[in-house]
Amino acid sequence: MNSQKKYIFITGGVLSGIGKGISAASIGMLMEHQGIQVNFVKMDPYINVDPGTMNPFQHGEVFVLEDGAETDLDLGHYFRFVQNACFTRKNSFTAGWIYHSVIQREREGKYLGETVQVIPHITDAIKEHIQNAALEADLTIVEVGGTVGDIESLPFLEAIRQMRVEVGKHNAVFIHVTLVPLLGQELKTKPTQHSVKALRSIGIQPDFLICRSSQKLSLEIKKKIGLFCNVSENQVFSAIDVKNIYEVPLHFHEEGLDQKIGEALSLCFFPPQLSKWTKMVEKINHPQARLKIGIVGKYSDWQESYKSLFEALVHSGVTHQLKVDVQYIESTKLEHQDFDLLKTIDGIIIPGGFGNRGIEEKIKVIRYAREKKIPFLGICLGMQLAIIEFARTVCGLTHANSAEFMPNSPEKVIDLLENQKNIFQKGGTMRLGAYRCQIDPEVQGKPTKAYLAYQKTQSYERHRHRFEVSPLFIDQLKNHGLVVSGKWIDPATHIELVEMIELPDHPWFLGCQFHPEFLSRPLQSHSLFDAFLQAAMKFQTSHLISETQMES
Repeated sequence: MNSQKKYIFITGGVLSGIGKGISAASIGMLMEHQGIQVNFVKMDPYINVDPGTMNPFQHGEVFVLEDGAETDLDLGHYFRFVQNACFTRKNSFTAGWIYHSVIQREREGKYLGETVQVIPHITDAIKEHIQNAALEADLTIVEVGGTVGDIESLPFLEAIRQMRVEVGKHNAVFIHVTLVPLLGQELKTKPTQHSVKALRSIGIQPDFLICRSSQKLSLEIKKKIGLFCNVSENQVFSAIDVKNIYEVPLHFHEEGLDQKIGEALSLCFFPPQLSKWTKMVEKINHPQARLKIGIVGKYSDWQESYKSLFEALVHSGVTHQLKVDVQYIESTKLEHQDFDLLKTIDGIIIPGGFGNRGIEEKIKVIRYAREKKIPFLGICLGMQLAIIEFARTVCGLTHANSAEFMPNSPEKVIDLLENQKNIFQKGGTMRLGAYRCQIDPEVQGKPTKAYLAYQKTQSYERHRHRFEVSPLFIDQLKNHGLVVSGKWIDPATHIELVEMIELPDHPWFLGCQFHPEFLSRPLQSHSLFDAFLQAAMKFQTSHLISETQMES
């Protein structure tokens, strides 16, 4: 093993969702601003091979990488916080993936008759995956999913314990994220003490503690935590609740966490230049205007299920110096009288998803947006539903539907392609990852909305879907006024697949088959969201003028 490679191992205690992912991303951002090449690894202890078949309601969104890997949502945090890391399927793996690879090796006879055990075979496989991800980075930040004390995470914890011994204490540090709750008027340290005790019982002594709390820890509290957790008070850091997650690295820097990590890893420390990041945070916290955007989805825990979408709106809000107030509308609860909610919003988004629950309600919303000239963005499933609504209402295809929802429909405007019809395994078999989208600059002498947004004739966007717009209906849709402004030609079949659609007689109505939210960053918002919010601002202004005229 290369002794100069540096590692930060991040664990979490007390409860799940404590903020390990944001902590890891924030530390990575600060290290990158030191000129260090940073990479990440997320290890999840569940038995699923990857999160691709998991319900977002249980585990949050599935974040898709350029090479098509379906990963945990924390990879999205890493991507948004750092600029130069290139993530592939090597950056994320689960207990299921590790056990699957070890069992496969055993079946192939590669262990030469040995008894295959958790130690050393599973732990060696974990270490091998970490080392492979670390090959092209100076510093690799490894986040262990789950909570210390969970039985399923023990092999991962044993693996990182062994790695610390193997690489040496100057090349690896342990950071434990824990909770210091406020009970009444007093911050309670017992949960942190018990969490660190559990970690130490399996051989890991944390070098630093990141303590989540509602208020900054006093020196007295830090000394108390340090005394019972076998660290000094200057190894204990506050992670206070913030208005937005992009403040976290600034607070860590203020506490001196990045400097202490640098010292522990024998890294040269230079004060990072954080002015751009600081200005971005100031714009989020002090917007000059506000917009109300309606997102019509199907998951009640929408902030986790549509995490990247929510963040993409924040990023484009920074570009336009405005605050996006999201009005989330659960489609399954949408009834006729609830359409009053849509009268107060400035733009509508239908995001991606799977399954037929709430589909007809979403189609009604799309028709409302189309007829009322409200700015509309349909993403993945949202684009497919926009085509179904257009086919039914404008083209007269009254039975238009998707093969996903109605396999026997005579008018499947959304269908499986031939190369998907004989696939029965669900995991990892969709159209996944980055594909090139060819953008038409103009149609009938007028620039397309897609080209006006991108200002270029091609882009590479990340996909996660199985069903496509049926080539059998494209000409009919075009003849009734639908514009296909983006396409991808399958090199294997030479079939032209729809990537973007729009309506020329609508102020801003666009659907995309891909997920633009996966490429949005706080310092580099995505072109489609920028154009969508710009259209929503014009819509808001026109409505304010109309209301003023009516009052006068």
